[in-house]
Amino acid sequence: MLKTNKNKLVIQSVVGQVSSPTFSRNPYVISADGKPLVLPSVGGITYNIRVGDPAIGWAADHVEPGVSITNTEKSIGNWSPNAGLNTLACAGNEATVISGDVKGAKGTVFGKHGGIEHVLIDFPSKTLEKMTIGDKMQIKAYGTGLTLTNYFPDILVMNISPDLLLKIPMKETKGVLSFPVTHLVPAAIMGSGLGSNHSYSGDYDIQMFDTQVVKKYELGTLRFGDFVAITDADHSYGRIYKTGAVSIGIIVHSDCVIAGHGPGVMTVLTSTKGKIKPTINKKSNIKEYLKLT
Repeated sequence: MLKTNKNKLVIQSVVGQVSSPTFSRNPYVISADGKPLVLPSVGGITYNIRVGDPAIGWAADHVEPGVSITNTEKSIGNWSPNAGLNTLACAGNEATVISGDVKGAKGTVFGKHGGIEHVLIDFPSKTLEKMTIGDKMQIKAYGTGLTLTNYFPDILVMNISPDLLLKIPMKETKGVLSFPVTHLVPAAIMGSGLGSNHSYSGDYDIQMFDTQVVKKYELGTLRFGDFVAITDADHSYGRIYKTGAVSIGIIVHSDCVIAGHGPGVMTVLTSTKGKIKPTINKKSNIKEYLKLT
């Protein structure tokens, strides 16, 4: 039986507001094959894309499903309210709208997007239709500091609430944790997001530019909210290539046209010693485990 320290975790409120979509003054992005393109990207309320939908094939670049929020309060020295939001919010946390026409509506955190530093929330479609840019959300942040006490420190946990983690049908065999994933992803094709000294916020991207690799690992079927395993990847103190290590993450944003980028993966488990055994289960998606409708 999995043992955790969930009874020792702190539950704190963090707040953000629905962000506006952003562009640079020059709206073009240059694709990996040299084409200038203008495409929808990060931020805002994305009405027609939610958790469980395909993450591949949209006329978009880094698009974020559902609602993207940020905290715009002023930083104090090195202390940033938006960094607090992005570090403490975890997949599976409850979000409540606290302003606007849908005040009181409930949603679910499913991801975080580095670089732009957004927290991503899934809401029912009827709620999205009534929401506006600037609406404020309060999240019951619960999960930062979570450990699997009988696997620590061989397996580290981050960015996921214990309520969600314990809904996932994991199995224990001789000190190894079997974890259901929809896809295996080789660390060799991971790109943007490398270089950070931690994995407690943000994500990093699966490069989709090698058609043979995409076909071999069936990456064209990735969905938002899928749990995937990145093999030979250790995320204990940043994201590095390490033979035998395994990291588990959630797909949080769409594929991309820019070199080095692709569908984003937010880390939830990592083992530098390979104590995680990924097993293929095509239904392993946050939508399935939390019964999001």
